[in-house]
Amino acid sequence: MDRFEGKVAIVTGAAHGIGRATAVRLAAEGASVAVADVDLAAAEQVVGELGTPGIAVECDITSRASVDAAVAATVERFGRLDVLAQVAGHNLANREAVEPGDAQWARQYDFTFTGAVRCIEAALPHLVSTEGAVVLVGSISGVVAMGTNPYAAAKAGLISLVANLAAEHGPTGVRFNVVAPATIATRAFKDPRVLEELKSIYPLRRVGQPEDVAAAVAFLASADAGWITGITLPVEGGLTTGPGHLIG
Repeated sequence: MDRFEGKVAIVTGAAHGIGRATAVRLAAEGASVAVADVDLAAAEQVVGELGTPGIAVECDITSRASVDAAVAATVERFGRLDVLAQVAGHNLANREAVEPGDAQWARQYDFTFTGAVRCIEAALPHLVSTEGAVVLVGSISGVVAMGTNPYAAAKAGLISLVANLAAEHGPTGVRFNVVAPATIATRAFKDPRVLEELKSIYPLRRVGQPEDVAAAVAFLASADAGWITGITLPVEGGLTTGPGHLIG
């Protein structure tokens, strides 16, 4: 497919996992891609695998200056911006020592919610000129009661954010949507036995792969979804249909 021929995308968190799969998918469909990540060395490796024009840009979504610089570098290199895929993010409680009380909430909210806002605000002036698309990677934790409270609440905030932005900016032609994945086999799961055990809770009897999410992001960013804005698309193997693991 060539849905993104002549288009330019910036993908945050693109050095690994879902972000990497998204960058690869968009490039495979013709996009020039800015691979944005705090891990610049890994981002450069991804660029070398794309097969289409791309650049690696260092991007820390907790820093407005870093985000602004990453978007500016993308537009300077390619002359336009059509897609923002905001993928960067993780559950801080899973990877770092859990801080008590207000500090933990503030860190997760800044990283997950305000980080997305920074990316949108930096990209939006350029997306208006191309009637582009914003796709945020949220989480099924923001839709149903799963995950740690700070992470789930911050991801839930993205759902409201895109609904409001879609209504506000609809007349400009810019679209805003969220993809909400459930369990995805990424480096966050250090013990493969955990993923094996989780398969049973999904009606499709498998956990998701980064490519499953990347496909959904590509759809929502493409002209195929040209009349879709303000929605949250669950990518969750049937998890929210009910207790499928009890059937059969």
